[in-house]
Amino acid sequence: MDAKRKSALLDRYRDAERLARNYPDLHDHVLALAEAGKLIVIDEPVNKDTEMHPLVRWQYRGGIEEADRKAFLFTNATDSKGCTYEHPVLIAGLAGSRDIYRIGFGKPLDQVGETWVKALAAPLEPRVVEQHEAPCQEVVVLGDALDEPGLGLDGLPVPISTPGWDNAPYLASAHYITKDPDTGMQNVGNYRGQIKTTRRLGMNPSVELRAGIYAHWEKCRARKQPLPCAVVLGCPPVISYAAVQKMPENLDEVSVAGALAGGPINVVRARTVDLMVPAEAEIVIEGLIDTQWLEPEAPFGESHGYVNLQEYNAFMEVTAITRRRNPILTSFISQVTPSESSVIRKVAMEPVFLNHLKSVLSIRGIKRVAMHEPLTSLYAVIAIQFERGAPVTEIWRALNGAAALHRFAGKWIVAVDEDIDPENADSLFWAMSYRCQPQFDLQVVERKDPGHGPRGPRDGGETASVLINATLKGTYSPVALPKREFMENARKLWDRLGLPPLKPQPPWHGYDLGHWPASLEEQAQRAVRGDYFKTGEEAALRRRDDVAMNDPVPQPGDNRPPKLPDDYE
Repeated sequence: MDAKRKSALLDRYRDAERLARNYPDLHDHVLALAEAGKLIVIDEPVNKDTEMHPLVRWQYRGGIEEADRKAFLFTNATDSKGCTYEHPVLIAGLAGSRDIYRIGFGKPLDQVGETWVKALAAPLEPRVVEQHEAPCQEVVVLGDALDEPGLGLDGLPVPISTPGWDNAPYLASAHYITKDPDTGMQNVGNYRGQIKTTRRLGMNPSVELRAGIYAHWEKCRARKQPLPCAVVLGCPPVISYAAVQKMPENLDEVSVAGALAGGPINVVRARTVDLMVPAEAEIVIEGLIDTQWLEPEAPFGESHGYVNLQEYNAFMEVTAITRRRNPILTSFISQVTPSESSVIRKVAMEPVFLNHLKSVLSIRGIKRVAMHEPLTSLYAVIAIQFERGAPVTEIWRALNGAAALHRFAGKWIVAVDEDIDPENADSLFWAMSYRCQPQFDLQVVERKDPGHGPRGPRDGGETASVLINATLKGTYSPVALPKREFMENARKLWDRLGLPPLKPQPPWHGYDLGHWPASLEEQAQRAVRGDYFKTGEEAALRRRDDVAMNDPVPQPGDNRPPKLPDDYE
């Protein structure tokens, strides 16, 4: 980004500090992305209805490596009717990649997991500030003023996520805040919201995921009262990271966000509903969710990779819209994974799974948990990586423990060895193909909640978990690739010849898995020295006429435990 554009961003988004805080707000975050070279600013007009999301989608479906993905800031949004919008739109700005997540989170990636575990164990109550202090209420539009052109929902440049399928623009990064009418505990969750009119907003509570807002809605419905709600569009990144995570119902996401940040989150009372909202939010939509009537909502492209067809869902009558003077509207790039919505969940969910298995269930030998992302949206395929030689009883405890952690996560759960890259689907299939005998190493756990997925024939609304032990059950012969030193020497030659850049895929060299007799090692060393005729002469001396074709040749070798290569440690 050139100096002129950086200067323009600084002028627009560097706010005078008014509230004490331990965390960056969204303006700070955008500036940090620009400084890190992770932000693409597009000043030319871009149609939010037809062009905006498809443009950003290409960095996920166009073969661009994750490390090269960027956040996009559109400063000149238009629509299909030729309207222009005042507010810029940020897409892929919170978790377009792990590196973007790291910048927003404020800690190295290797500290993210530990920080999440500590925050969930010790939330930090927010700090209440006065309304005149809160940036999110610098501009307030109430009541009938919402009907004036551009002052209601029609003034928000909400993109269409999957043009050609979605039936309207939908809020994709909308954090819905509601309160349990019995306990007074607030809940913050991320749900889609269809823009229906200038003062009516849809709300899909993801019933299959047992969202907190749905429990609140049911309680208010029983009381024949509407559900007060505040919808946050854009806020300090740490709040967004908390809003999308699955937490116990007794935790307030804003308090967890404060613990993540290392200091309390500033909150302020909303103008027309009895709720506390983040004081540094960009835009807040206040209103009442009807608990008597439901109306058609969708179709909308979903993270499981299919279009969710029309169904009955709730809606909210808007009573106020408040905002900063220079707000940024955020929109998650979601639908088919990988996407921003999968990255923002994956970075935190994997360490939470790992902590549950290692610390809560005290399972020995686990090194890592990986939730498969491309096309499967994290929940369907989960890999658990073990140290070599982990007890089989611990492996099965881990598989069952992972299946039970969430009612909806884990249709295929696979245990693998430490030499198998759990992020690599080819490696997983390799382990499943040759380190697993299904009649011994596979179990089906029935009566599993189907969770989030395309609607179709379901056996009573249930599915199952398939548990697979794809670890080595003993010693194996070496991986059939050239040894590491030969591959490394060949790569030097590759580079010297100016051939295309390489992206090594594991396994990229052979290594010993325990069954490699010293006699065969000697023969292999002869071969690379060019002395293989000697091996042929020895073979002639060991001729037999009492064996069958393909019978193994007895070796004086050994059954040493395998020594995995350094790059798998």
